[in-house]
Amino acid sequence: MAKSITAFLENYATCTNIRGHMPGHKGKALLPELSTAYAWDITEISGADSLFEADGVLREGEIQTAMAYQSPAVCWSAGGSTLCIQAMLAQMKYENRIVIASRTVHRAFLNSCILLDLRVKWVFPRRGGVISGEYCPEDFENILKMTDVPACIYVTSPDYTGRMQDIGALAKICRKYGAKLLVDNAHGAHLAFLENNQHPMALGADYCCDSAHKTLPALTGGAFLHMRDRSQVRIMKQHMMLFGSTSPSYLIMQSLDGCTDWLKYHGREEIQICAVRSAQLKENLSEKYEFLGTDPMHLTLAVNGVKLAEALRNARIPVECEYADKTCCVILLSPMMTKCDFNALGYTLQCCEAFPAVTAPELPAPMEQACPMRTAALSGYEMIDLHQAEGRICAPVQVPCPPAVPIAFSGERLTRDWLALMEFYDLKQIAVMQEKI
Repeated sequence: MAKSITAFLENYATCTNIRGHMPGHKGKALLPELSTAYAWDITEISGADSLFEADGVLREGEIQTAMAYQSPAVCWSAGGSTLCIQAMLAQMKYENRIVIASRTVHRAFLNSCILLDLRVKWVFPRRGGVISGEYCPEDFENILKMTDVPACIYVTSPDYTGRMQDIGALAKICRKYGAKLLVDNAHGAHLAFLENNQHPMALGADYCCDSAHKTLPALTGGAFLHMRDRSQVRIMKQHMMLFGSTSPSYLIMQSLDGCTDWLKYHGREEIQICAVRSAQLKENLSEKYEFLGTDPMHLTLAVNGVKLAEALRNARIPVECEYADKTCCVILLSPMMTKCDFNALGYTLQCCEAFPAVTAPELPAPMEQACPMRTAALSGYEMIDLHQAEGRICAPVQVPCPPAVPIAFSGERLTRDWLALMEFYDLKQIAVMQEKI
């Protein structure tokens, strides 16, 4: 029996079996460039295990990932961090907990709360904006003090610009009040392997998700769900089954297996080298650019990102950034980048103009929650121009990805100031409930 899913797929790809099972391509690619990938793309056949009931090679892979991260327990996801977020919040629903969340969340969080009909209390950042912000742990504690039912705290760290929250302080607050701490660490799969371990599980989180594909060598959609209580693996698998496909990609799962091996034998050193190169790059560019965030894999420049992104695409050595708006430009780094890649990136940024950032409007006063998020999101709606939306109620959230961070949330009554903020980020229309409340 194969000891890993990688070994199983490698053996199966070369055998002469007639594939009387899905998928329909039968291991034969339409494009010769993809022939190896197609040969490895299978379904849950004998010996290949089954992700949500894993007790063979897939479960062994998850155990190896947990060991690499020094995490109590890990479940793999072929549905990205979205599936992990859905599972974490399903457990909070099972425990009947109210959710206290930072406002700068991914739409996956919002959609999960809508599907699970969870109650959410928002904490707004002290500084920053709708996409990225700095939070004060005491603001979360103040809500916990007034909450007489079981609760959890949910934050995104690192966020889309690489800004980190004080996970240790939040964990201490949660222990004080018997709450759980959930962290969307989708952008921080590398944090456990820095010289100073900054992974949420090392800092006291109860659950967190890592998108391995964002900064590590894994295929898009590969993610890890960490939990502090290893006895919960079975129930978390049950939660993942509620939302996940019954046909998770074996190519993605093999990439998680390969990524885990890389982390065990090479990753720590290469991640730390990348962090050093990132710091050197920022230092070399410091006279020209101001940087946001502290995560080493995020190169976030405080510039007019729309103009800089266009200049980068048209440079002699072109660069395609991760995200850009009028306030910043985000370039994601990775330990898979060579020294030459860093040198070329630095050269291109030196050659480009540092277009001054446009200051975003201050966050307005919170909007009224006119009806439950679930009611609004699942209602009939119409798309209207922003200038017609004042006083109407936000229905399903329409938000581009990246960054997939909503500005208004379902059920909120839209005000002029919040609509102006949406207009600043170049949104033109919004979905509102058909019937006024």
